[in-house]
Amino acid sequence: MSNVAGKAYGMSLITPMRPSRTWINRFLFAAGRLLPGLLSGLLNLSIIHFARWVVIPRNSWPYMDPSQAPANDGMLFISNFNGTWDQYIDSFSDGIPNGLDLFWYSSTGYPGSIPISPFKAYIRRNQIDTDYYYNATPGSAQRDIKSALRIWAGIDVLAEALPNLDAPAFAALYAKVTQALQNNLASSGPAPIASTDTQNADLNRRRLTAKFYQTLSTSTRPTNGPTT
Repeated sequence: MSNVAGKAYGMSLITPMRPSRTWINRFLFAAGRLLPGLLSGLLNLSIIHFARWVVIPRNSWPYMDPSQAPANDGMLFISNFNGTWDQYIDSFSDGIPNGLDLFWYSSTGYPGSIPISPFKAYIRRNQIDTDYYYNATPGSAQRDIKSALRIWAGIDVLAEALPNLDAPAFAALYAKVTQALQNNLASSGPAPIASTDTQNADLNRRRLTAKFYQTLSTSTRPTNGPTT
């Protein structure tokens, strides 16, 4: 899957917004920067590398001819995270449901973050699969990197103490440091499948999305008129 690199998943999501309501989201973003406490639930989610919302005016989209300019502004949401797609959306909905409703308030057709099923369907319909996704540490999750930094700091403590301690004292310090770091010895590599149910749910969701767009394309396809 092109969205996945090792333990990381890259998400890109674009939702349309009516131009008359775009100013509301700009105001809400400004309030979010001034009141970071609104995002406390998001900041506490350790699976998230980053998340960003960007308003793209309709006249800023690239197009060859002015007639191709979109009628709506767009909300671009990009994020990198560890874990499965379902785990991420569930964490978002549980962690900051009110924040999500504020950030997507002006997006056309937004159903709200609760209940979760319509919210997931909305995300899936508007998500754009990543054609190319590079991650500098694909085999490590956010927690793995933080653990590695703690181990590095512990090694620095031992290296600085080594010239100044005799063998028994250094052995005691070594035991103390390794005991404190023993829960930080993570293993790198691809993330395991959360469960077969989660894998099947993602597969079924993709099939339903493809069927939805196929039906939409068929219903909007022009038909020939009667011939005489």
